Amino acid sequence: MEKRNIFVHNIIESKEEVFEKIISDKNFFVERIISSGQRSAEGFWYNQEQSEWVIVLQGNAKIEFEDDVILELNVGDYVLIPPHKKHRVIETSQIEKTIWLAIHYFTDK
Repeated sequence: MEKRNIFVHNIIESKEEVFEKIISDKNFFVERIISSGQRSAEGFWYNQEQSEWVIVLQGNAKIEFEDDVILELNVGDYVLIPPHKKHRVIETSQIEKTIWLAIHYFTDK
């Protein structure tokens, strides 16, 4: 058993977002995402088979959905993204790291 802290990381500067799986099972996984000003590539859309519940724990971000809805997420804001709901990250904080906690899960059909 190891104690860890969701806010402690050793990332100083990265050109890539960091995705760290914390817990996983056959029907779900939980990950910490650390963004340092990154955004989705132009024209790229996430189109995931599973549902995703995501919360911003530090920093801020903007998510754009295929239907032109843009959500601005600040500390404590969360959103449930259903399967195959196309979305992309259009902005993360340039001032501080954005720390997300995401739960990806499959539901019975």
